[in-house]
Amino acid sequence: MSDEMIIRHGSPTLAGLKTGNLFNCFYSGKKELVDTLRSLNRRLVPKGVCIIPLRLSEERVLLYIYRPGKLKKDFAVKGTSELLEEYGYTVGEPGKCIVQLSKRLNESEEFPHEIGLFLGYPLEDVKGFIENSAEGYKCVGCWKVYGDEQDAKKKFERYRKCTNVYCAQWANGKSIEQLTVAV
Repeated sequence: MSDEMIIRHGSPTLAGLKTGNLFNCFYSGKKELVDTLRSLNRRLVPKGVCIIPLRLSEERVLLYIYRPGKLKKDFAVKGTSELLEEYGYTVGEPGKCIVQLSKRLNESEEFPHEIGLFLGYPLEDVKGFIENSAEGYKCVGCWKVYGDEQDAKKKFERYRKCTNVYCAQWANGKSIEQLTVAV
């Protein structure tokens, strides 16, 4: 996994626009993966960003790039904390919640739908997705929208523009550290 891949799949988080991003990538060995993540985190944690593996298979890893400060604020919202508690999460401790999410990802055949709360998706949309079994949504972008369609479309466009700008700046020589906004 390269810095370019992190930028391509995590620009809105690097820019501070979004709580987190999730993406799969290939890896050639656990030692290389650990070394790469350690190096990335040494550079990104001082700016308020972490990247961790949530699920490993033989060749692929599901990576979670996120802002712990934003995640803590998101989880403090009453409806969000209540929904997470329904699924058995230890809400007062976001780090424990991530461990629990990883466990759910690794033990279940089905993707845990509450994962949207870890990515900064609106509570109304996460609940709508769960309650409607992914049907009856208003529109689709980064997620399926059940609530405020206009606001969601604005966010989707902002995330798309951010990714395009970040990829262009990366191509012009900016480093991942330069592109990561300290929050």
